[in-house]
Amino acid sequence: MALEPEAPSLDDAPNPELVDFTRRFWVSAVLAVPLLMLTMGTDLLGLHFVSATFSPWIQLALAAPIVLWAGAPFFVRGWNSLKTRHLNMFTLIAIGVGAAFLYSLVATLAPGIFPDTFKMHGMVPVYYEAAGVVVALVLLGQVLELRARASTGKAIRALLNLAPKTARRIAPDGTESEVPLADIVAGDHLRVRPGEAVPVDGIVVDGTSSVDESMLTGEPLPVAKQAASALTGGTVNGTGSLVMEAQAVGSDTMLARIVKMVAEAQRSRAPIQAVADRISGWFVPLVIAIAVLTFIVWSVVGPEPRIGHALLNAIAVLIIACPCALGLATPMSIMVGTGRGAQAGVLVKSAEALQGFEQVDTLLIDKTGTLTEGKPKLVGIETVGALSHDDLLRFVASVEARSEHPLAHAIVTAAKEQNLALAAPEGFEVQVGAGISANIDGHTVVVGNTAQMQRIGVDAQPLFDASEAKRREGAGIMLVAVDGALAGFIAVADPIRANAREAISALRKQGLRVIMLTGDNPTTAHIVADAVGGLDGVHAELKPEDKARIVGELKAKGAKVAMAGDGINDAPALAAADVGLAMGTGTDVAIESAGITLTKGDLAAVVRARVLAKATMTNIRQNLFFSFVFNGIGVPVAAGVLYPLTGLVMSPMFAGAAMALSSFTVVVNALRLGRIKL
Repeated sequence: MALEPEAPSLDDAPNPELVDFTRRFWVSAVLAVPLLMLTMGTDLLGLHFVSATFSPWIQLALAAPIVLWAGAPFFVRGWNSLKTRHLNMFTLIAIGVGAAFLYSLVATLAPGIFPDTFKMHGMVPVYYEAAGVVVALVLLGQVLELRARASTGKAIRALLNLAPKTARRIAPDGTESEVPLADIVAGDHLRVRPGEAVPVDGIVVDGTSSVDESMLTGEPLPVAKQAASALTGGTVNGTGSLVMEAQAVGSDTMLARIVKMVAEAQRSRAPIQAVADRISGWFVPLVIAIAVLTFIVWSVVGPEPRIGHALLNAIAVLIIACPCALGLATPMSIMVGTGRGAQAGVLVKSAEALQGFEQVDTLLIDKTGTLTEGKPKLVGIETVGALSHDDLLRFVASVEARSEHPLAHAIVTAAKEQNLALAAPEGFEVQVGAGISANIDGHTVVVGNTAQMQRIGVDAQPLFDASEAKRREGAGIMLVAVDGALAGFIAVADPIRANAREAISALRKQGLRVIMLTGDNPTTAHIVADAVGGLDGVHAELKPEDKARIVGELKAKGAKVAMAGDGINDAPALAAADVGLAMGTGTDVAIESAGITLTKGDLAAVVRARVLAKATMTNIRQNLFFSFVFNGIGVPVAAGVLYPLTGLVMSPMFAGAAMALSSFTVVVNALRLGRIKL
């Protein structure tokens, strides 16, 4: 086979092999039509366009360019298959076409050497049309296959086209200039105008806008961007103007990594392909043996001319049995399936991962960032006394502005969203394991848990019922005292993803057990599990090695395990699972450890991946089934098993047409994957 570039590019130039084979096909087709008319007109219609004496020579003149030039690649590949002892479809084509042409050539040049048993109506029959038409039909099948392979590359080129060719770089003096994308380096400040594609990966340093990230996530709704928001190259800016700082350029961008991953997956081999390879290993020698047996049987007991019938039927067996459909069955489905997955935000690292995910029966998921959004938010404020909600939030946010606690950012963000002016804290102190305190605008503000309130002698009982209700909803509670008196509490929670419940339901309908693995406390873990409709298991307060251990225990019990996660702490479990699913919003370590990356970090993407895996493997099985059934029926028919009952035999031309049709059917079936709904 011709070599293909390892690194995909935007070069949409036609495949040179496709150009060459297309030229060979049209030349062979133009010559095969009169060749077919010359012979079929005589055999079926009794029309003699030329005399019987000159007919073989004219047929030779028409068939020689087809076989010797147009079919030359098949003989080269057939000879190579014999030298390397890896017999394949070209072995059968070369033997079949070569036998028909050489026999006819000898019959034309030296008909006198043949005994009378070879002759029909006093002449030795020739079979140039069988050789010529079979070459034309095989070339047609090859052209169709090459075109289909070219179409699978469109998915990659569509991804490459998402990145702009230039970017607007902002110089230190504030001037802007348009430069080629290759000239951009990390640290450059770039202007992204409304409607433009983001040139490289980076962060927003100025401006607000909404960005269409559908190429990355498969989700149609634009995502709001402001200062410090991450931007991905290839996504499309909305109506606002943004200034961004380039962080990843060239081959380091997410888009470049996606393209590389898709290209590698399309070249990978699924384990199921080994079945086709093993069958092809003994199938070709078996077919050659059947062809030899067919020749012997027809030459002994067949009708006159026995040798002529024996040769035609043996050639028909060789041609119809070409395992091209068998060879196409798996790779075509993998190529189209992985390309379709890339368009929907499901990046498959290897065909093995795709086949493995279809067989999975147990899905392990992280809580934070998978079932929840991974971004804590203010979910409630309760006050006691004269302070308003805004005053309490302003006091707490002013204190928390100095804190490094994960929930502090959520409180400060909520205050800024409500345009509350924060005050500079004085006397800021951290009470380890209890909370923090500071002076705000002359007031002593203490924030923390019940122990913190007890430390300063404040009774938190009046807020017990309200705070417990929020805790049962999965929220974290921060009690607040101002000037030594209970003032209220702030409730912060990591919200459940909007589609988590629906996604869990869809996964369980597909026969998956869904189990949560989290480092969070058991109470919060069970609250989240209940909120998404219940899970098949919850394991809390886990360390990274605990997650990997649980994966191992489930596999030891015979489960096929997939692990979905997004953090460094998930990497050991992702690597240990039968299939790792990395949420693309996560870390590079998680992505490198996984077999499938989901660019949209939620469970709906897991559902899409499962649908893709099932559809692709079903498509492969359909192709393999068709290939086996076709050869199982075609070979005996070509050998002549129906002749005693019907008096019909299969011409090598019809065998060639049937073989080309089988390949075409497999290709068309595989291309259906490009239209599946994920």
